[in-house]
Amino acid sequence: MNSVASDLYRRTGVFADDAPHVPVKGARAPGPGADFVRMIACGSVDDGKSTLIGRLLHEAGRVPDDERAALARASASHGTRGGDIDYALLLDGLDAEREQGITIDVAWRHLETKRRRFLIADCPGHVQYTRNMATGASVADLAVVLVDATRGLLPQTFRHAAILALFGVRHVLLAVNKMDRVGYDQAVFDDIATRFGAHAGKLGLPDVVAVPVAAAVGDNVTTRSPAMPWYRGPSVLEHLETVAIDRDDASGPLRLPVQSVLRDADGGRWLAGTVASGTLRAGEDVSIEPSGTRSRVAAIRVSGVERAQAVAGQAVTVRLADEVDAGRGHVLAAADAPLAHSDQVQADVLWFDEAPLLPGRRYQVKLGTGTVGVRVSELKHRHDPDSLQPLAAKRLEFNEIGGVVLSLDSPVAFAPYAESAALGGFILVDPISRATVGAGMIRHGLRRADNIHWQALDVDRKARAALKGQRPRCVWFTGLSGAGKSTIANLVERGLLARGLHTYLLDGDNVRHGLNRDLGFTDEDRVENLRRVSEVAKLMTDAGLIVLVSFISPFRAERRAARALFDEGDFIEVYVNTPLEEAERRDVKGLYAKARRGELPNFTGIDSPYEPPESPELVLDTTAADPAVLAEQVIARLLD
Repeated sequence: MNSVASDLYRRTGVFADDAPHVPVKGARAPGPGADFVRMIACGSVDDGKSTLIGRLLHEAGRVPDDERAALARASASHGTRGGDIDYALLLDGLDAEREQGITIDVAWRHLETKRRRFLIADCPGHVQYTRNMATGASVADLAVVLVDATRGLLPQTFRHAAILALFGVRHVLLAVNKMDRVGYDQAVFDDIATRFGAHAGKLGLPDVVAVPVAAAVGDNVTTRSPAMPWYRGPSVLEHLETVAIDRDDASGPLRLPVQSVLRDADGGRWLAGTVASGTLRAGEDVSIEPSGTRSRVAAIRVSGVERAQAVAGQAVTVRLADEVDAGRGHVLAAADAPLAHSDQVQADVLWFDEAPLLPGRRYQVKLGTGTVGVRVSELKHRHDPDSLQPLAAKRLEFNEIGGVVLSLDSPVAFAPYAESAALGGFILVDPISRATVGAGMIRHGLRRADNIHWQALDVDRKARAALKGQRPRCVWFTGLSGAGKSTIANLVERGLLARGLHTYLLDGDNVRHGLNRDLGFTDEDRVENLRRVSEVAKLMTDAGLIVLVSFISPFRAERRAARALFDEGDFIEVYVNTPLEEAERRDVKGLYAKARRGELPNFTGIDSPYEPPESPELVLDTTAADPAVLAEQVIARLLD
């Protein structure tokens, strides 16, 4: 699992521990009543984020002598300050960062003052590392947005502001940095602050305070600088220490995502997790979501010690009064304030992957402590990266944000992200590579999900198969156009029919004359084409038939999704392996010739890719054997 996924897990509650603790050696303890604040520093590349945080640590006296000596050596070899101390190096820990003078990974540091304890995330400014910035936004109570006074507001500044709004960060400090390089000109500061404030208002960011700074020399970092007498507001640190952070965790209803199930020495069953909101009290009734089963809290332990209650943020183990079905992925909720649950939700997604998000594709969603299969059933729009206004879209590309409808394999308990980040924030994972491909926020459940129920029927697949005296299966032929799929599938069906078996052949061209006549050949339409056919094939096997599917089906993801609909052994993938040169030589339908002339765009093998199966049940080489011989191989495998 990559670091981005790990940090997003911490936000969504999958891990019981908090965000990574990186203590500053020798730091003094905070004063009485100090509270804990998570902060993100963001902005475009080279706006001075690392320098500002490093300067904060230094001027607050939070850099011990040994680390200061190491910083001096690093500044001499990697610094950008001409021999002076380069405070950015306190955070740029990767060799690649120090050599390039940029931030790549998210750097975490602790800062403790008499009033507050801060966990600070220094996030990269490059466009290709936007997902790392989203990591920081997902844990932030407040944000510091850096702007270089010499360059002004940049596209990445607006993009980061949009992500902050999307993740619900309520408090923003706009640090207009490098004021020393513009002669501490108030007009420059006022122009940047006014334009950013207007933009923030359109995004719905409720609290923005602008401060002019020169982080490299310390102006307005911890104390107000005489270099800018026209500015009468707080320094950066003064504002960070006094801004009112509103949290709903403590006052909200009880929400406890269950992370694991433990057994004590006496065989007692304990549920482990971290209280996401509210107060957990012994003796009170709770609802186990999404089932809605009721029980009572019999005992609570915090760090192994039995307690009468636990509050938001505490890791606990809980014993219920009843032996109920509760485990990882379930949520203990207040009995008088149960969670919503649905298998269809509307959400916003920030897409991380180089391959685009295509409607119809299947992923896994990690929400709270649970994981469930999911399909993006609809891409409603993508958001303008600057304004978050909806724009028409058929796909989401790398770093784009869009509104989607997610169809989950089973109902999940959730809360809208605006109410609970722990139960409304999620990540999307590729089911094969396990790579994190997106992060999102649930906006609301869909009402239609509550109105559609599965109707139990007396006659099932097993009964229909018994009547026909056969085992229903799906045989999926895949390969290039002209490979021989339909020819072989046709011979297979004739052979099965001659043996008295009940079949149906779904052919790619024929289906496009009816069911899929509204679809073209873009990647998006190909995904939907195969989704529909997969569901039809599943229905036909439920009817007791042996279904032969002959489609190019160029994408592995869609073939995997089709396989997932069937029980083990009931899906047979047949790769009709004909080289492109041979398929093009045959060109029975003249399609390759059209594609080569540019008259047929998105043609598989020419200007649209074909992804060969990685482990099909059968591989047929049409250049080495007659189609009739290959058809008998399929029949033999099917009847084995």
